[in-house]
Amino acid sequence: AKQVSDIEDLIQQGVDILLVNPADSAAVASAIESANNADIPVITVDRSAEGGEVVTHIASDNAAGGKMAGEFIIEQLGGSGKVVELEGIPGSSAARERGQGFNDAVGAAEGFEVAAKQAANFDRAEGLTVMENIIQSTSDFGAVFAHNDEMALGAVQALAVAGMEDVIVVGFDATDDAVKAVEDEKMAATVAQKPDLMGEQAVDAASKVLAGEELEEFIPVELELIKK
Repeated sequence: AKQVSDIEDLIQQGVDILLVNPADSAAVASAIESANNADIPVITVDRSAEGGEVVTHIASDNAAGGKMAGEFIIEQLGGSGKVVELEGIPGSSAARERGQGFNDAVGAAEGFEVAAKQAANFDRAEGLTVMENIIQSTSDFGAVFAHNDEMALGAVQALAVAGMEDVIVVGFDATDDAVKAVEDEKMAATVAQKPDLMGEQAVDAASKVLAGEELEEFIPVELELIKK
């Protein structure tokens, strides 16, 4: 709600172009439509919008990142295994796409299944609580994929308390804490986004739009798997 109101304020100020990282892909649509009606071009960054006209979308290929994490887990577990998935904020494109890529990878591999999945809203404390609840209902799994590093780090804490340090944990974002956890072998891997590059490309795209250039609908920003 705050983001929609902020965008409405910017429209009233008569900005030339709008760059937005949607807090909620569905809720932002009305604000983007308002910008469209005011003839203000909109570029989405990192998360997409589910409505309104957008000139271009600049983001990591989240589905490819989820698939990268899934394939790494499959390789680490060997012939078969059960995996737990900690999902991000329901309704955000990042959670939906990362989950889709991960489930595509696991679904395509024989002998593998997602034993449990639950939302922990990209939050470390919720990641800890949700992981504790999952461990209480089933401890029969060999790996955890979390849609971001905060939830992954929460899961690591819960697994350590339960004495399940052999479980492979993979996160997403390559935050400083997660990269250190990978180095310390508390996490197996994290998918690195390039947020600085995303920001640079967004500003570059904005200047091209204002100069009247045509852009691709989606400008992907490369990903990388960080592991020991």
